[in-house]
Amino acid sequence: MRILGIETSCDETAASVVRDGRVIESSVVASQADLHRRFGGVVPELASRKHIERLLPVIDEALEKAGVTLRDLDALSVTCGPGLVGALAVGVAAAKSLALSLDLPLVGVNHLEGHIYAAFLTEPDLAFPALALVVSGAHTDLVAVSDHAQYRTLGRTRDDAAGEAFDKVARAMGLGYPGGPEIDRLARTGDPRTVPLPAPMPFRRRSGRIDDSLEFSFSGIKTAALRALHAAARADGQFKADLAAGFQRVVVDVLVDKSMRAAQSLGVKTVMLVGGVAANTWLRAEMQRACAAAGCRLVVPPPSLCSDNAAMIAAAAFYRLRRGGGSDLGLGASSDLSLEQTPNNSLA
Repeated sequence: MRILGIETSCDETAASVVRDGRVIESSVVASQADLHRRFGGVVPELASRKHIERLLPVIDEALEKAGVTLRDLDALSVTCGPGLVGALAVGVAAAKSLALSLDLPLVGVNHLEGHIYAAFLTEPDLAFPALALVVSGAHTDLVAVSDHAQYRTLGRTRDDAAGEAFDKVARAMGLGYPGGPEIDRLARTGDPRTVPLPAPMPFRRRSGRIDDSLEFSFSGIKTAALRALHAAARADGQFKADLAAGFQRVVVDVLVDKSMRAAQSLGVKTVMLVGGVAANTWLRAEMQRACAAAGCRLVVPPPSLCSDNAAMIAAAAFYRLRRGGGSDLGLGASSDLSLEQTPNNSLA
């Protein structure tokens, strides 16, 4: 089965042709990073306009690279949420138009589910049950995956996502956008012990007892890093490198610790690390070390499949179609679609 995937949830315009849920015949991503860099972050209106301008040429390029035409497709798939609703609407409208004109099945895919299926593109025979840490600029979620399309969210961020915290600290340090890769690079020359930063406090129940929560909070460590930067008598290059290393270590320690506690609680032996922040070299190394110590198998996609792409959307759609799932032409875009919700034709 050959599926065209479309991804426009934020600032990447992407299309991909994937065969049988595992063979990537083409994957084209047009980044808007240069457009949004001068604003220090994504401007939703500009993102939507750029998707309108780029999507059809990107689809044409994906088909050409795969050596196929629209008539060779068996289904269409598209990210329908969560994300920027205007950006999502561009992709959904295009996918619905193609599905109608070609009389092909249409599958709306949750963006977080797409990230999870990037792991299946890496390891097609990945076994269940598994744990997924989905960590990106907008999301930090721990998800129990019991089977294809069967999810239970164990914890998520209560404020800033990990990637969002990386971006905000990087911007304050003058490192530019996107900030995650810049922090990663700068931290390699820094000493994480030089600038003391507090570990996030555990959540507490109203009774005062410590709640062994799997939820996340990164606003505190973000604020502590910003205060350290502003309080520094001389924020030179080495200080910034040390601050980047210390900030990164605290964030990674939290992500790894809660992932391992969740894996142990579930009794799973497979851990998936997915999403844009999964490209962070320190996070990948520390998660690998922790999984090896716990006797777990770690599956991490290559960096090209960690960031937003359409191959993961087409892969997720394949498994939904195989289980009899799909969407009709009433499919809409949803900015806050949860992973447990099945994309349907009444999304707002």
